[in-house]
Amino acid sequence: MLIDLHTHSYVSDGTESPGDLVRAAAQQGLSVVALTDHDQTSGWEEAAQTALETGIGLVPGMEISCRTDNHISVHLLAYLHDPLNEDLLAEINRARSSRVTRAQRMVELLSEDFPITWDTVQEQTHEDATIGRPHIADALVAAGVVGDRSEAFARILVPGSRYYVGHYAVDPVEAVELVKRANGVPVFAHPLASARGRVVAENVFHDMIDAGLAGVEVFHRDNPEHARTQLLKLATQEDLIVTGSSDYHGTGKPNRLAENTTARDQLERILELGTGSHSVGIS
Repeated sequence: MLIDLHTHSYVSDGTESPGDLVRAAAQQGLSVVALTDHDQTSGWEEAAQTALETGIGLVPGMEISCRTDNHISVHLLAYLHDPLNEDLLAEINRARSSRVTRAQRMVELLSEDFPITWDTVQEQTHEDATIGRPHIADALVAAGVVGDRSEAFARILVPGSRYYVGHYAVDPVEAVELVKRANGVPVFAHPLASARGRVVAENVFHDMIDAGLAGVEVFHRDNPEHARTQLLKLATQEDLIVTGSSDYHGTGKPNRLAENTTARDQLERILELGTGSHSVGIS
């Protein structure tokens, strides 16, 4: 079985609809795919319907943006949680609102130097999508300022630039607790992706584990080889689920479906633990 447990549709910052993403996964030969849009679950229904039509298994999920006290970004994957859980939903809505306010301020700053407006950014999004830096990057591409998203992030939207504005994000330990209370399965996404910026210290891992962290995403293109070894050792010591994923964004990133995958027995652990929602088409 080919199992990819980390993908994004245009509900967040991918470039394909949830249905087209699931169809692409099926065409790629995947047996199971997870839809994990940022702070958003509105793509689940379309993805589930397409999964039934194409005969591929679907794990509904979400990627939660978190931040530690010392301002290190952490992403937490939540699988099979209850999307209507009031506590988790309130936190996600707060984060989404902050993202929009942040994006508007960044566009204001960018418009002083580049031919970009809030309207041109909105043209790069779809209904119900949470507007973020990727959409701003797409607007810069459309304006001819940069060649692609990667250049926009490297040159203009990088933290520390005069155009960058931060946004609210929940503490990762609290996020783990929220996912658990929503009967979901919390998995630390690309935990040691040092190319993305600073990574958390060992004590943060253990605080998250104490709070109920169920797994770590080991096999991801942004985790260096030595980091994968370190994560596998931690997973063995703490009996954590080990996942591998593409972090697919359509044409928004070079990541390809199934470039990293998850073992069947690890998926089975997720399916056993997650009771807040149901998988589709997985026997």
